[in-house]
Amino acid sequence: MANLITSSEDLSRVIAETLHHDNNTRKQAESLLTASQVTPGHPLRVLQLVASDASHVAIRQAAAVHFKNLIKKGWDVNREEGNDGIVIPDNDRVTIKTHLVQLMCTTPPQIQLQLTESISLIAKVDYPQKWDNLLGELVQQFNTNDPTVLMGVLKTADSIFNSFRYVQRSDALYAVIAYTLNGIQVPLLALFKKVGQGLEAVSNDAAQLKIYLECLSIMCRIFYSLNYQDLPEFFEDHMAEFMEEFTKYLKYNNPIVVDPDEENEPGPLDNLHSSVIEILHLYGSKDEEPFLPYLPSFLQLVWNLLTNVSPLPKQDLLANSSMKFLTMLVSREMHRGLFQDETALREIVKNTVIPNLRFRESDEERFEDHPREFLVTEVEGSHSESRRRCSQDLLKEICRKFETQVTAICMEHIGAMLNDYSSDPNNKWVSKDAAVHLMMSIAIRAESSAYGVSELNPGVNLMDFFQSQIVPELQDKNHNARPVVKATSLKFVSVFRHQFNKAQLLQLIPMITGHLGSPVVVVHTFSAYTIERILMTRENPQDVSKGFVVESGDIQAHLNVIFTALFAIIDNEELDVNDYVMKCVLRVLFTAGDSVTSVTKIVIEKLTGVLIRISKNPQNPQFNHYVFESIALLVRNVCSMNPQATEGFEPLLFEPFTTILQQDVMEFTPYVFQILAQLLEYRPAEAGLGHAYSQLWSPLLKPDIWEKRGNIPALVRLVQAYITKASSELLPQLNPILGVFQKLLSTKGSEASAFELLNSSLIHFPQEEMAARLPTIMKLILARLQEGKTPRLVVHVTHFFALFVGRFGGNVFCDCSNNIQPGLVTMLLIQIWLPRLKTDPPTQRVPAKVQVISLARLISETPVFLNDASGLQAFSDALSAATSILSSPTLKDHFDIKHDEIGDDVAYDNKFSNLIYASKAVEDPFKEVENPQDFFVKALHAVLSTHRQSIAPILQSMDPKLQSGLDSMFKQSGLTLA
Repeated sequence: MANLITSSEDLSRVIAETLHHDNNTRKQAESLLTASQVTPGHPLRVLQLVASDASHVAIRQAAAVHFKNLIKKGWDVNREEGNDGIVIPDNDRVTIKTHLVQLMCTTPPQIQLQLTESISLIAKVDYPQKWDNLLGELVQQFNTNDPTVLMGVLKTADSIFNSFRYVQRSDALYAVIAYTLNGIQVPLLALFKKVGQGLEAVSNDAAQLKIYLECLSIMCRIFYSLNYQDLPEFFEDHMAEFMEEFTKYLKYNNPIVVDPDEENEPGPLDNLHSSVIEILHLYGSKDEEPFLPYLPSFLQLVWNLLTNVSPLPKQDLLANSSMKFLTMLVSREMHRGLFQDETALREIVKNTVIPNLRFRESDEERFEDHPREFLVTEVEGSHSESRRRCSQDLLKEICRKFETQVTAICMEHIGAMLNDYSSDPNNKWVSKDAAVHLMMSIAIRAESSAYGVSELNPGVNLMDFFQSQIVPELQDKNHNARPVVKATSLKFVSVFRHQFNKAQLLQLIPMITGHLGSPVVVVHTFSAYTIERILMTRENPQDVSKGFVVESGDIQAHLNVIFTALFAIIDNEELDVNDYVMKCVLRVLFTAGDSVTSVTKIVIEKLTGVLIRISKNPQNPQFNHYVFESIALLVRNVCSMNPQATEGFEPLLFEPFTTILQQDVMEFTPYVFQILAQLLEYRPAEAGLGHAYSQLWSPLLKPDIWEKRGNIPALVRLVQAYITKASSELLPQLNPILGVFQKLLSTKGSEASAFELLNSSLIHFPQEEMAARLPTIMKLILARLQEGKTPRLVVHVTHFFALFVGRFGGNVFCDCSNNIQPGLVTMLLIQIWLPRLKTDPPTQRVPAKVQVISLARLISETPVFLNDASGLQAFSDALSAATSILSSPTLKDHFDIKHDEIGDDVAYDNKFSNLIYASKAVEDPFKEVENPQDFFVKALHAVLSTHRQSIAPILQSMDPKLQSGLDSMFKQSGLTLA
């Protein structure tokens, strides 16, 4: 590698090269920049380049982005993911904080944005204790006459105070808020008045007026953050002044800032109105008494805005915030009187709900031209931000409060819209689509995102509507007729899936499968989504121990048709990859279980083909994840029943896997390692490692492969599989394996993987080989504890201690510890191990069992603990810890979580995508101990027989509940405690 960057000139040149059009030049520059980020003074050099007016603005902007990333990784020394070696000394930190705000105020907007984010990142760690002049610097800029500078300062303040909304309430949070309020509340009110008055002065200058309106919007967001937790005293005392300002903003209108050619992006006026309405929503939801007198007039102002919004997407934000405000008011019993008049209810349904429920021209454009965006709106989280969803939420709320009246009103509209549709089905399908959505809204009395619809409105005959309006659409095989209504009908089935019995669901599956053949992306995607949801339907949605309604045998006859249709969509290279369809493949494989053997060959060939295609250009992470989960699930379904079947999978998968590893397709390498581990574990014992796995082993221990953090958990998973399968063959490589452990232990982000590797080594390699290395291992672990004793690290360390004692005995653990430092074992027990078991006991059966066995061996094999006060304390705490674990349900509950309980949580994670269906089985290192309670009781009984005089006072001083539990355990083993 070239020399690292140590001068400002070199830095400017390298950052310019990161913008180069030549891929090789760009990659070399990026690598050099990454390598140089650990050099002393690097962040300051970058900031100097950002500040340099002599440099091209593109270079300064790239430097600002790089600086922000340095701050993100290196400022917080306790960052969970590690800091990539970036160290920012205290004196550099002071320099950065001294100049950053002023620099942000004097740079162009595109650079200002990056510096604003950098300030926010630093403030997240340092504000206010370590950056007590930040607030004063920001507030001082409120006096600027440059509105562009003011906007940058306000954006910075907003990004800092925004965190007040999402942090759990605590004394520390309230102290920070109080400090902030003390410095900003008076200047903020003055600024509201100043900028509000300034609107008139710039009313004919569109550019300046937009900046003023944007500043007011940001100030409203700051106001919202400061008031989010509680209504501060100052804001209550000056409520009239604030409300006067907000009233003025809601009434303000100036066509000069309305762009008639813009259809999608909200304008500055709509942004301001929405920001004010969100404040009204916040105050209304808190039932703050000082706010109540202002509510009726604000309700009228919001209603006026809502009834005048256009159907254009650019006013979605305003429409949504207005409808959410109304929904909140309806939900509060104290505001019931504002809505109970039937005229008001009819007006809300007619003038707000239905217009915002209807399919718009912009919706049709998204349906046809941007199906992915449309589906995200209809199915996923952004759903709640669509006009349709907000209008449905409003309708559901008024229906809950005034069910009889609202149901009758809506049924009138549903009938009218269906009649309108019937008069011209080909051209008036929008009316039927709206009618179906209106029915879905009023039919639901209770639902949750986790369990779906659980209670229906008794005033609605849902099944009659289903038979008359939905079934004909599902039965219609003309894919070109009313595709929007077909998609809505499929959505109807997915929403009300829990209301259908098993026979009905089984009748629906072939009908829905037919729509997988639709050329319309939204329709065939909704078909796949609905099949997936049906297969996820449980006998009792709120009880995961209950089975799924549709079982393996129910769909066996449909497998060939379903998979053929699904892969026809996936194989169509004219279409974008579709994660909903791929998730359906995964769900069908899950439901099919071992009956998938009838279609295994075609499915694995199709999946392999998909894998080869996407590895050339990975695009959709969620789709990719489902591809690998599907492969893992197919391997599990087939090979768990027949290990010999690995011989069929390996030739098909090893070719694309080898290509992925050779070409270093970094998005896919963790997946490949996990499935290789899975296949290796399923290989028959007599087959050994085989040529391919033997060839792969040596590269796995090369240091460079472990440099990529995303690979580490999967690599450890694969190395564990090797150790489990062939520990005797790998024995000559034990030191390099433990070298990997040492490297992983040195970084917080990989310490969990380090202990997974160590624990597998401890379990599977010969005792005498591990025993010789345990002193070194203990020293490494103790050094890591001294660097930073986090709760998570303590859990890993104490589980290792338990494995150590359980496998090698209490005396070996004592000798190993005390040889490092006399009396160390007692200190480890009293200060680390046993306190963890008291505050954070194991919650899973195998870790709990390991702890009990280790504590049993400690107290029975090391009576040296009974020789002094510290030892007696350790013995007493160990006895209490073991008894407490044995008294909890953890060890008694032999129900292991199976994949069906977590099947709905299969999803891509950008940190590390663990393949659920390739997960390592929980390994019991002490299978020979069938009853850990009996093991513990007999161990304690043995030491009691020789040291009762020393132990009796400990038993007498035990917690009475634990003492009673211990006595009961002795009786169950046919022994006497007393």
